[in-house]
Amino acid sequence: MNEAVMREEVVAARGIKVAFGAVKALDGADLVLRAGECVGLVGHNGAGKSTIVNVINGGLSPQEGTVSYGGAAGYHGIAAARASGVRCVFQELSLCPNLTVTENVRVMHGDLKGFGWRRRGLSLVSGQLDEIFPGHRIDCDSTVEDLSIAERQMVEIAISFAACTERPRLVILDEPTSSLDAGLAAQLMTYVRRFVAAGGSVLLISHILGEILSTCDRIVVMKDGKVVADRPATDFDTRRLVETMGSVVREHGFQRTAKEKAREPILSMEARHGSQLGLQAFSGEIIGLAGLGGHGQTEALLDLYLSANSNWWPAREPKMAFVAGDRALNGTFSLWSIRRNLSISSLKALSSRSMVDPALEDGLSDTWKKRIEIRTPDMHNPILSLSGGNQQKVLFARALATTARIVLMDDPMRGVDVGTKQEVYEILRAEAAAGRTFIWYSTEMDEIRLCDRVYVFRDGAIAAELVGDQITEANVLAASFAGGEAA
Repeated sequence: MNEAVMREEVVAARGIKVAFGAVKALDGADLVLRAGECVGLVGHNGAGKSTIVNVINGGLSPQEGTVSYGGAAGYHGIAAARASGVRCVFQELSLCPNLTVTENVRVMHGDLKGFGWRRRGLSLVSGQLDEIFPGHRIDCDSTVEDLSIAERQMVEIAISFAACTERPRLVILDEPTSSLDAGLAAQLMTYVRRFVAAGGSVLLISHILGEILSTCDRIVVMKDGKVVADRPATDFDTRRLVETMGSVVREHGFQRTAKEKAREPILSMEARHGSQLGLQAFSGEIIGLAGLGGHGQTEALLDLYLSANSNWWPAREPKMAFVAGDRALNGTFSLWSIRRNLSISSLKALSSRSMVDPALEDGLSDTWKKRIEIRTPDMHNPILSLSGGNQQKVLFARALATTARIVLMDDPMRGVDVGTKQEVYEILRAEAAAGRTFIWYSTEMDEIRLCDRVYVFRDGAIAAELVGDQITEANVLAASFAGGEAA
C-alpha cells in the first residue's frame, strides 16, 4: 500500500469544544484518523472519549471546532458520517432487541432493500460473522433479545464491518470486547489487523491496555476533555500508558491466604449437567468463575441469587447483592437519578418510619461518590448523564453499600478504567478481609488471578476447580475445552 493512501485523512476533528452546562466534556480536543491505521483511544471514565466519538459519528455537534470527512469540511451529521463510510459499534449496543439479527442488518444498512433482502441480509451478516468469529454458532434468524450479551456484541460488530454496497472506511469500536472472552477478543483483534492492512481505519477504545498495545499503530490519550498524548504505539508500554493517563501503576500485591475449610460453607451449589464438581464458598473468600463466555457462569450466579432471595419481592435484610454485567438491560433505572440508582438496595437502612430520609440518602451517595470516584458534579443528575464506566461504578457501589455478606458479580468491570479497577480491587480485598464473600464472573484473566479459588465452567457445568498457584491462564484454558486437563 502506497504512502499516499496510508496518509489519506478519513476523519479529522480539530479544536473541538463541547460543554454540558458547567461541565466541559471536550476542551479543544484534536483527533485525526487516517486510512490504513488503527488508533487506540484511552483515558479514564469521563475523559471525553465517548463525546469525541459522538462528534465524529455525527451524533453531536461541537460548540467550537471543525469536523471534516475525507478532507472536506463544511458538512456534518449522522447522514454525512455514514455517507463518508463511518460506522460505530457502541459500548451500550444499539441493536433492536425485538427484531431478528437479519432485520437489524436491514435497519443498519439502508441500501439493503428490494425483493429478497432477507436472504441477502442473512448471507451478509452470517458471512461477516464467519470471517470475524469463525465457529461462532449464532443463529442469524434468532431474535436479538434471545442472544447472550456476548453474542449481541458479536452481531453488532459484524453488522458494522459488513459491506452492503461499499466497505466502511472507518469503524469505531467502543469497548468492543467488554463482553467477550479471551478467545473471541483475540479473533476480533486479528480481524482488525487484517482490515487495517487492507486500507481500512479503526478507532479502538478499550480499557484492556494489552489490546491497545498489541493492535494499534498509534495511541491517543485523553484526560479532562483534552488530548494529552498522541504518539506511535511503540512509544508506550503498560506502565507508561497508565502513567500518561494520570494513574499510578500498582503491582499486584494481593497475597492469597489459605482459607480454613473445616467450618461450614456459607453457600453451596450442587453439581450440575453431569459434572462431579459443585460450588462452595466460605466466609471471606473471593471465588472466581472462569471459562469461555456463555458456558453457564451467569446462569449459575442467577441460580445462587434466587436460591436466597425472592424473585418478586425484595428482602428486608438481603443475604446477597448482585452486580449485573449488562447494565442497560439489568442494572440501571434509566429514568432515575444517580443517587436513587445507588441507594435503591439500601432503602431499609435509609428509612425512618417507613419513609426514606433524604439526608441519609445524600450521605450514602456522597460517600460512595468519593470512595469510588463517580465523575459527576451532582449525584442528582440522571444516571444516563454518566459515561458507561461511571454507570458501572454506581452499580458496584449499590451492591457494596448494602449489608449483604455475599456479593455476586457478573463481569462488573466492563468499561471501567484501569485506575478505578485498581481502587476497586483494593476495596474487594478489604471487604473480603472483613468477612464478606465475593463470587465473581470475569472475562479478564488479570481479575481471575486475584481470586482465592476459581471454578472453570464448560457446557453449563463446573469442569475444574483451581486453587492458589493453580490459577493460571494455561490451566483455565485447558479446563475450558473438552478433553483439557487442568493442573
